[in-house]
Amino acid sequence: MSSRIPLLKLSQRCRQSLCSMLGLQPPLSALLRRSPPPPPLLFPSTSDRLCCSPFRSLASTADGVKDVGRSERIGNDGNPPNSSPPPPSDSGLDYPTGEFEMEEFGWWRRLVVKLRLFFALPWVRVEKGSVLKMQLRGKISDQLTTRFSSGLSLPQICENFMKAAYDPRISGIYLHIEPLNCGWGKLDEIRRHIMNFKKSGKFIISYLPECREKEYYLACACGEFYVPPSAYVALYGLTVQSAFLGGVLEKAGVHPEVYRIGKYKSFGDQLACKGMSNEVREMLSSLLDNIYENWLETVSSSQGKRREEIEDFLNSGIFQVEKLKEEGWITNIMYDDEVMSMLKERLGQKNKKKLLMVDYSKYSRVRKSTLGLDGGREQIAIIRASGPLSVAGSGIMAEQLIEKIRSIRDSDRYKAVILRIDSPGGDALASDLIWREIKLLAASKPVIASMSDVAASGGYYLAMAAGTILAEKLTLTGSIGVVRGRFSLNKLYGTIDLNKEILSRGQYAELNVAEQRPLRPHESELFAKSTQYAYTQFRDKAALSRSMTVDQMEEVAQGRVWTGKEAASKGLVDAIGGFSRAVAIAKYKAKIPHDKQVKLVEVSRPSPTLPERLGGIGNSLFGLDMAVKEVLQDLTFSDGVQARSDGILLDIAGNISQDNHVLHLIKDCLSSS
Repeated sequence: MSSRIPLLKLSQRCRQSLCSMLGLQPPLSALLRRSPPPPPLLFPSTSDRLCCSPFRSLASTADGVKDVGRSERIGNDGNPPNSSPPPPSDSGLDYPTGEFEMEEFGWWRRLVVKLRLFFALPWVRVEKGSVLKMQLRGKISDQLTTRFSSGLSLPQICENFMKAAYDPRISGIYLHIEPLNCGWGKLDEIRRHIMNFKKSGKFIISYLPECREKEYYLACACGEFYVPPSAYVALYGLTVQSAFLGGVLEKAGVHPEVYRIGKYKSFGDQLACKGMSNEVREMLSSLLDNIYENWLETVSSSQGKRREEIEDFLNSGIFQVEKLKEEGWITNIMYDDEVMSMLKERLGQKNKKKLLMVDYSKYSRVRKSTLGLDGGREQIAIIRASGPLSVAGSGIMAEQLIEKIRSIRDSDRYKAVILRIDSPGGDALASDLIWREIKLLAASKPVIASMSDVAASGGYYLAMAAGTILAEKLTLTGSIGVVRGRFSLNKLYGTIDLNKEILSRGQYAELNVAEQRPLRPHESELFAKSTQYAYTQFRDKAALSRSMTVDQMEEVAQGRVWTGKEAASKGLVDAIGGFSRAVAIAKYKAKIPHDKQVKLVEVSRPSPTLPERLGGIGNSLFGLDMAVKEVLQDLTFSDGVQARSDGILLDIAGNISQDNHVLHLIKDCLSSS
């Protein structure tokens, strides 16, 4: 009898917790016995996306990365509220790394996970011993997506890696890597999650039907990867290219009048010029060198080869798959069905008709809470700013983002905020309005800016309002400069015999409507002055936020784009790292213990719009081409100063498809005219 009393007491003590963790309503008698009532739980509503961070941050800097310490300038006293005084700008503040550590679950947590898996709904059940198959291809968005959205979502990809590491039903990951259309910042984030997953002790293998630089960059992180005998191998090196339409437009009678501030600001050059300027060539060569050196170093480290061997390999022009195997660049040559047969044998499933497998779409519906990754009571808000900036239209709409920012500022639920940026910039007015709201938010709670592929021009404008800025080592950032332009169509109109007459009152009334003639001297002067004024505002705010003098900022501004690693050395970025490090720093700034779990709340989770629903249906029924849909959605006209990066730089980041450079160029230029 006495041996059963501790068990009875334990069940009574744990009953309420068990019911809560399983999402079950405790009996009324249990509710009546409660004294005193428990404090209210600080969980978001079911309309919010609940995420947690299984990362335990380490209180040291990342290997080989030196953080750029600086004073935080928020408010009139120079110190952020509820924080210790900032260290001197030359102190080299050590930020936590956010390095992933596989957490060992206790018996109680394991029991809860087993019960949740047992009661899981049929459409999210996964057989024990299953292999998670994920196909990475095409465009990868940094934004959360809906069921009706096309393409892949980086947050969902990373979450699936994390869940699979802890899921007792998943034995490993089979990664199909096909031609990718994303930047190097996203690739580094995915590589980081591949390396984190390997710490679970489970296998991860990759399969490459087409082997180019980006695909190989990811595959070699897996350690074990296969290609079919007919694989297309194109490991030739990296390039940057740009098409200039200046001559074409000149023959057509179209004269672009472009006003830019910053000798490196190249937006508009593809319309107004017939080739690269020396400054732009210098900038692009530097960016290409950084990306190329990183590729060589990363691949040589993953493959256990010397850097010289990797470079010789690229320069040898290898295209035969057999030679790749002979020289140890791939694991083996196998078809997809042969790889799955190998996995069946490895996992002891030879007697089964098919390999136990779960795909990306189904596994994305498995909640993290089901696997015991609930997070803690403390909450950190995530705001995602992806796409071009605009006051109204597609991309990042200022009004909607400002509304989200204000709701977070007015809420006491969130201890800190992570602003995730993947934007080349856009409308200068939208950039400044959002900047102001982020600045006000940063005065009330810690705000960490985390850059993805690109956070340049207007994208950097947003980031500089945050207390701390992080970038991936190959993020494209900076581009502190502005541009304004218009088309003069007088020659074209003369050729086709089109006459346009305007009646106006006011000296500058025809400034934005008289495209049938060039600007008059006083109009041209106003154009130039307004562009200079916008640049001065941008540069001076950047100098203030980065604790630099105006002259110091001018040296790194001038519209020049930097990689994240370069930006850190120039003082434009505080540290190098991905999303997990941003979480660790947010906890550090909010004075949350580094080993304490937090709940990440996605406040900008999109809801499917009617065009998305119709687009999804049309895509499946009629195979509507994505390029056409993008043009229909994004081809808009706007007036005003633009703070954005051009198509050349987006091409380096991997956000422009390989086959329609001119189409995207014309679309971008029309949207900025």
